Amino acid sequence: MRRITFLLCLLVSSVIYGQRIVCWNVENLFDCHADSAKDDSEFLPEAERHWTPRRYWHKLDNIARTLAALAPADEWPVLVGLCEVENDSVLHDLTCRSPLRLARYAYVMTDSPDARGVDVALLYQPGQFLLLDTWNVRVPSVENGLRPTRDILCARGILQTGDTLCVIVTHFPSRAGGDKAGDRNRLLAARTLRKIIDELSEERVLVMGDFNAEPHDPVFDELMPPLISLMPQKRKELRKAVGTYVYKGQWGFLDHMLVSEELAPHIEPSAHVATLPFLLDEKGRPWRTYLGPVYKGGFSDHLPIWVDLSNK
Repeated sequence: MRRITFLLCLLVSSVIYGQRIVCWNVENLFDCHADSAKDDSEFLPEAERHWTPRRYWHKLDNIARTLAALAPADEWPVLVGLCEVENDSVLHDLTCRSPLRLARYAYVMTDSPDARGVDVALLYQPGQFLLLDTWNVRVPSVENGLRPTRDILCARGILQTGDTLCVIVTHFPSRAGGDKAGDRNRLLAARTLRKIIDELSEERVLVMGDFNAEPHDPVFDELMPPLISLMPQKRKELRKAVGTYVYKGQWGFLDHMLVSEELAPHIEPSAHVATLPFLLDEKGRPWRTYLGPVYKGGFSDHLPIWVDLSNK
């Protein structure tokens, strides 16, 4: 039945606009093995969350099902940015051992000093994105007396059109607790990202990830301009019951895509939120894997976002 459901998802598509790019915080994609160098004790079979191999493989199937449903026509998304992935092991299982193996993705990822051991990754279709180089940039959080956070992942490749594209995947420090240290850390991440953007000023650049910040947050003052946001900016839009994440019953946009002026004419002017019915719970909110220590069996506490590159 699972295989039939997965194949049916391949038929769910929209009219192709170009090459699709997806970004998704997949909510704590951990394996079931202890890592002495990281604080992953929550996600072990004997822990309070009872993160068992069965639950782990179910989550991988859920991710594969979602990316299949986001595939335009019979074309898999050419690029997929992922946040909250633990290590190379989970990405190997996702791309080679889950139903997503049909897509034949390759991947690159960071190896950050984040205390919980979560990183960011980029899946890419080697036949549609010829990877030229990749590099990670460390946010100097520790040097500034702050908690270590995720590295920023950068990748440069050539699309089928022959154009070069630089893709940046980021996951800014958490807003948990709402303290000033978290605000400072996110601002530091934004300034680090801005330095990268300035170095790539002559190139076509797409930045995507979980910024842990709403569109009106000061971190975006560091980035726009020169970057252009593909997410809603107007107050009326932001007051609607839409977004990528729900906190205490309130929707918000924590996940973002931004592009350089050089890329803007070659991409849709606005990104889309993937409000696929199976990603939502009975209240119409993101169907989470966990709510605190309680297993909900869903997909993620974030909804994916996506955008299509133009063929021109």
